[in-house]
Amino acid sequence: MQDAKKPLQIKFKMSIAKKFYKNNFSSLVKKNNLICFLLVILIFSLDRVSKIKIIDHQLENNRVYINDFINFDLVWNTGVGFGFFSSNSNLTYNLITFIIGIVIIFIIYLLIKSLFIDKAFFSLVLGGALGNFYDRLTYYAVPDFIDVHYKNFHWFTFNMADIFITLGIIMLFGRELFINNDKK
Repeated sequence: MQDAKKPLQIKFKMSIAKKFYKNNFSSLVKKNNLICFLLVILIFSLDRVSKIKIIDHQLENNRVYINDFINFDLVWNTGVGFGFFSSNSNLTYNLITFIIGIVIIFIIYLLIKSLFIDKAFFSLVLGGALGNFYDRLTYYAVPDFIDVHYKNFHWFTFNMADIFITLGIIMLFGRELFINNDKK
């Protein structure tokens, strides 16, 4: 009779172990998603605050001189990153906005399906993309204001969201190029 109970006890202990592993693993996944969600909210908030401050400031003032290489000068961008595809056409603007919305949904999918480090990098991109997408829907343009220049050469005017999008993409490419090559 004792021998008949042993397999049952072992199965019972294994099922408890599986439940324990599953519950702790799922909480880890939820914890990673929560961290990434908070990162997206933080980036979105930093972007919103910076844009609100510069818009409020430039309603009454001109550009903000920082030094010989950087100024804050508000420019309204109807295109995509760094002013590419800017147009006065409503059809073009709405089509670009729709495509950006689809890309954001795809980024959310990638964020959910990725490893934690990739989730963090996708969170940088998503936070910035949501910030610019919000502006497109609210102002029908994205306020860019960071003007980096040397004498008469000016780089494209950009904003905080563009910085986070660029950082996230560079980190994703860097991870893919350098870290994954070590495994091959």
